Amino acid sequence: MTKPVKLVAIGNSTGVVLPKDVLARLRADRGDTLYLSEAPDGSFRITPYDPAFEEQMRMAETIMREDRDVLRILAK
Repeated sequence: MTKPVKLVAIGNSTGVVLPKDVLARLRADRGDTLYLSEAPDGSFRITPYDPAFEEQMRMAETIMREDRDVLRILAK
């Protein structure tokens, strides 16, 4: 899917106007934070999820899975 987007002046910055259907698919609304990340091929990705936080949660889940017995003992 390729859609043109418009760049608009916002004070001394530049903003991107996203179509309503794109915002709906992102489950995002005015005032929400979106994250822009660069892919290895040089393209960009906009997501409502923070990739750094997602990676931290993935690591935490791995640790919890591997050390389940130790964590269960510590919880007592």
